[in-house]
Amino acid sequence: MGNIHTPLVGQQVILFDGVCNFCNASINFVIDHDPQKYFKFASLQSDFGYEVLKKYDRNTSDFDSVILLKNNRLYIKSEAALEIAKDLSGFLKYLSVFSILPTFILDFFYDLIAKNRYELFGKSEVCRMPSPDLKERFL
Repeated sequence: MGNIHTPLVGQQVILFDGVCNFCNASINFVIDHDPQKYFKFASLQSDFGYEVLKKYDRNTSDFDSVILLKNNRLYIKSEAALEIAKDLSGFLKYLSVFSILPTFILDFFYDLIAKNRYELFGKSEVCRMPSPDLKERFL
């Protein structure tokens, strides 16, 4: 299932920086608020992540952004975060109301956190390994 050419019908894939503690905490948060299991996950450093970045002509060594692959389209930075929020449980889906703000404003704050994420939240030496019960959700 890790091959990008395998159809991911009805699935949304979140690509994230696998060594970023903040990113890993964010993925845990999504897992906890995704009871319908809409999302699959892959680190940007994985083979799957590399294939996606290459297919969509993105820098294959720049991991400063969360990326959502949905319906053969990439959502990046704040746009990805707001698109992800739409499918989360509870009040979180209402965060998408912020999409009325211009992207350059949202991305300014996104970039501020992204560029300082290692200093603020730390960095792991290796990508996260999913628990056995979550393994099928990671590509």
